[in-house]
Amino acid sequence: IALSPNNHEVHIYKKNGGQWVKAHELKEHNGHITGIDWAPKSDRIVTCGADRNAYVWSQKDGVWKPTLVILRINRAATFVKWSPLENKFAVGSGARLISVCYFESENDCQCLCVLGQLSAATLGLSLVVHTDVFIPFFLLSLPLNHRVFSAYIKEVDEKPASTPWGSKMPFGQLMSEFGGSGTGGWVHGVSFSASGSRLAWVSHDSTVSVADASKSVQ
Repeated sequence: IALSPNNHEVHIYKKNGGQWVKAHELKEHNGHITGIDWAPKSDRIVTCGADRNAYVWSQKDGVWKPTLVILRINRAATFVKWSPLENKFAVGSGARLISVCYFESENDCQCLCVLGQLSAATLGLSLVVHTDVFIPFFLLSLPLNHRVFSAYIKEVDEKPASTPWGSKMPFGQLMSEFGGSGTGGWVHGVSFSASGSRLAWVSHDSTVSVADASKSVQ
């Protein structure tokens, strides 16, 4: 289990009998950590924080080593999420930008694609990525619009097939938008269905909403 005790550190705990024992401390951020996601297949951890940076942590010989990812944002990062294939991740922020980062193995570095500028009130509070080929993500903006964008990157993704969300999906393409009536409140969690045609989110006003792309209904 990886967690941050409300500071700039990540603590990793492992189960030892009936107790949780601290196994590692990851210290590289110089601002409060705001997001952690652990990729189960590649065993890599990505973190983001108020210092406007992200780090990808890889374990070798029992030691976690960080790789800095410069997000090019001027506000705190707020949320981070790996894609299902673990070949890229998306970072939400208060900077009217969504950063999508992927690994370029030939140059051994993290590359960055930026989705922006979004509306002046956009704040990425919750993101989710979906499926092997069509990789959209979902965010909340302050006007309470809920949006699905394409995060297809030709350098790392196979050519996408047509989906219920649309057939043309260059990076940054707005695939769908819901809400905007001024109701619903902050989104605290969001998830795609297994097929990817439906999207559900839970809001600050104690409601659960479901959008069906195949039927264009919410």
